[in-house]
Amino acid sequence: MSKTLGQPIGQKRLTNVAVVRLKKRGNRFEIACYKNKVLSWRSGVEKDLDEVLQSQTVYTNVSKGVLAKTKDLIAAFATDDQTKVCLEILEKGELQVAGKERESQLSSQFRDIATIVMQKTINPETQRPYTISMIERLMHEIHFAVDPHSSSKKQALEVIRKLQQHFPIKRSPMRLKLTVPVQNCSSLLEKLNGWNACIVSKDKSETQLSTVSEMDPGLFRECDSLVRNLQGRLEILAESVHAEGDACMDQYHEHDDMPLQTMKTSSSTESSQSQSATEYKGSIDPVLQLSEKLQKQNISTGSCGRNPEGEGKQTKCNTCNALVGDSKQYREHCKSEWHKHNLKRKTRKLPPLAAEECLAEMDMDDSKSDLKDYSF
Repeated sequence: MSKTLGQPIGQKRLTNVAVVRLKKRGNRFEIACYKNKVLSWRSGVEKDLDEVLQSQTVYTNVSKGVLAKTKDLIAAFATDDQTKVCLEILEKGELQVAGKERESQLSSQFRDIATIVMQKTINPETQRPYTISMIERLMHEIHFAVDPHSSSKKQALEVIRKLQQHFPIKRSPMRLKLTVPVQNCSSLLEKLNGWNACIVSKDKSETQLSTVSEMDPGLFRECDSLVRNLQGRLEILAESVHAEGDACMDQYHEHDDMPLQTMKTSSSTESSQSQSATEYKGSIDPVLQLSEKLQKQNISTGSCGRNPEGEGKQTKCNTCNALVGDSKQYREHCKSEWHKHNLKRKTRKLPPLAAEECLAEMDMDDSKSDLKDYSF
């Protein structure tokens, strides 16, 4: 063992910095920058070079503090001006980031791609978009990997093509307003029929024809070229068209991650529940009779909407199909067990229940759960 200890007294190590690396003429050149400033400089947000560079010095190895030789700078950049070389490396070099930063960037870009896919696609059965969590789950199932050097929109279009091969998903149509002279309207209508475009409205005057159509986004360029040749005008009304309904989406914040259930699944669940209730008929006989009576009863929507108390302005809950009072009372109603129970029934495509009926059904469910703890 050596009697002397070699200590790196003369070494200067730069750690915890963002390194931009550029290979040129067989040599590697690096500069030390502040974190999160390189991207701001390249996007034009940051203008002060001193706010980006920790030192206007060119290195061959930033972590060890090894400076670049002057002859290597002249051979590679034709100058030994440190500032000019730093600017070129900052513009053309490759940003070296740590593992956690790279993981954060990829996760953020993955979320951006999933958001674009959600905005551009719909479920062909319901004509409504999928949730962002479902899109991310489908992307994981096809083993999609983010390319940090490619744009999010380009990768989103590739994801849509891959998802269409395995899952029921399609591009949401664009809504366009097409205006052409009257003498060219027959050519336009014939082309729209060939594209299987949906004509929403049609307005014809003495001089021109104006139509509002929904078509596949892949036909946009061809449609634009056609309208130009017909001496017409094209306007984009909506880049993505989804089905509209009276359901308020903010009412589903507590159930947005609930898995979709088909009618077959719900019917089988109800049949299994009725079977289990029959097995324990001797114990929950009154509750079971009340439930059967409510199921046979024809629920009248008019009786649910009556408001015996006030004659002023009332707020109607579309989920429970009942008037619940003013806005403050409506907010309290949305927090009630009655509203939450009807929300669960709505996801299973079942009609809403009145407050008394809902209470009886919840009591029956509680009795069933209690009986599961006993064996007869």
